[in-house]
Amino acid sequence: MSNWLLPENLSDILPAEARRIEELRRELLDLYRTYGFELVAPPMVEYLDSLMLADDEALRLRTCKLVDQLSGLTMGVRADMTVQVSRIDAHLLNRSGVTRLCYCGPVIHARPSGLMSDRELLQIGAEIFGHAGVQADIECVRLALESVRRAGVLQPRLDLNHPGVGRALVDDDAALKEVADTVFDLLSAKDVPGLMALCAETGARPDTAQALRTLTGLYGDLSVVDRARQCLPGLPTVHAALDALRTLCTALPDAHIALDLADMGGSYGYHSGVVFSIYATGWHDALVRGGRYDGIGRKFGRARPATGFSLDLRKLSAGLPDARRAQAISAPWSDDPALAEAVRTLRTQGHIVIQSLPGEPRQFDEFLIDQELVSSDSGWVLRAVAIR
Repeated sequence: MSNWLLPENLSDILPAEARRIEELRRELLDLYRTYGFELVAPPMVEYLDSLMLADDEALRLRTCKLVDQLSGLTMGVRADMTVQVSRIDAHLLNRSGVTRLCYCGPVIHARPSGLMSDRELLQIGAEIFGHAGVQADIECVRLALESVRRAGVLQPRLDLNHPGVGRALVDDDAALKEVADTVFDLLSAKDVPGLMALCAETGARPDTAQALRTLTGLYGDLSVVDRARQCLPGLPTVHAALDALRTLCTALPDAHIALDLADMGGSYGYHSGVVFSIYATGWHDALVRGGRYDGIGRKFGRARPATGFSLDLRKLSAGLPDARRAQAISAPWSDDPALAEAVRTLRTQGHIVIQSLPGEPRQFDEFLIDQELVSSDSGWVLRAVAIR
């Protein structure tokens, strides 16, 4: 194998794209700070047990494992930062009130999530801990929508659901409780024949089977909530979930919203309330995924209410138009102190100044030279350069 080949689904990022990703990172972290979110930076690797949720097989399969040479214990390279941030809230900060935390860092997947997916992501996100009300969900959704708008995404579409509707139907029928995960997978895939076969096999009640069949057809605009009230069992948990969805939709009058009550969440399975995804033209998969995941900090000693979202900056940048070259100033190489001072002043002002080394040709893939420093009777001055 050639020594420059990379493993499958891993790739280098070249200068212009890397610069844009970094600019997006700074822009979004600054945005989150204006909302009152505090930045945290958990480590890339931890002991495997602290990275895992007990019943989260999908996250376990996606986590790379290695042995700690100091302790002999198994460590994991994080595949998702949400569990780490919940550990920081529950175990290290240990605050009694609402805590807003944001983060950004690389995550590695042992297996790609899809045919066109990378195994290395630059995950950025924001989480609110300590508030159980739908108001925290509203703040997170607004911030997620503003994140993609700041990046230049046009007409994002918000997909909403509350897995509590489907879970309530399953929990109400004892025959389905042990196969709940299979039911949820079939619901998300809208596999009606598979659902009916499973209900028959487990001896589920006929009314439950009919409710699950109905759930697969409940998608569309806000009218889905009213239809669900009319045709689903009148369980208190179902009505509470529908009320939360209506409140959230009402708070986002300018958003393009689609509801799908059979979507049980496309993340790692820890969501407990409203879940959402953001899609846009130009990306084959969701740009943003988020939702409520109350109790995720239980394994760290505090089962706090929590809601948040995350996105991959590499994926976000890849779907945008080609990154523009940055404007720059060219300067010759010289020992003249006046030139050195002129270059220093321009760089202090935020300009990019490229001082060509002796014999260096002018060939810059990322920079657009539109001015140059030239010597004149009055000293070193800027002169416009014709752009080709």
